Amino acid sequence: MPCPEPLAADLFRLFLRLHRLMDRRMAEQGASLARTKLLLLLDRRGPARAADIADFFDQAPRTVTEAIDGLERDGLVVRSPDTHDRRVKQVSITDEGRRVTGETEPLRQELIDGVFGTLSEDEQARLSAMFAKMQAALDVEEARGRA
Repeated sequence: MPCPEPLAADLFRLFLRLHRLMDRRMAEQGASLARTKLLLLLDRRGPARAADIADFFDQAPRTVTEAIDGLERDGLVVRSPDTHDRRVKQVSITDEGRRVTGETEPLRQELIDGVFGTLSEDEQARLSAMFAKMQAALDVEEARGRA
């Protein structure tokens, strides 16, 4: 079996190029990929605690709190007390946040479609299955680290 190291390097480079290009295109329109991803999460999944957002993006809680602070200053999200635990704040997207997401999400989606659209449906399905298999392997590795 060939050494998987070049595959890992290729995947990493592809991810970085896609991420950088997406960030650059969004910045040209005055948007931010990080802000758009956070707003999309809230728009699609509903209100969430900052800690849950940090877990979802695998980011430090402080990093997410700073991002939320900026979004709140810009009127794109609002914090409100949790109905079950008033010590906890839920972060929700505002109407203005939805409007901004409606403008920036097409930029992100256009690039994703352009890159992954070069693959046939069968290739996309196989790639998705391979990603799932690698995710499962990462789950096993993470579990080993906790044991």
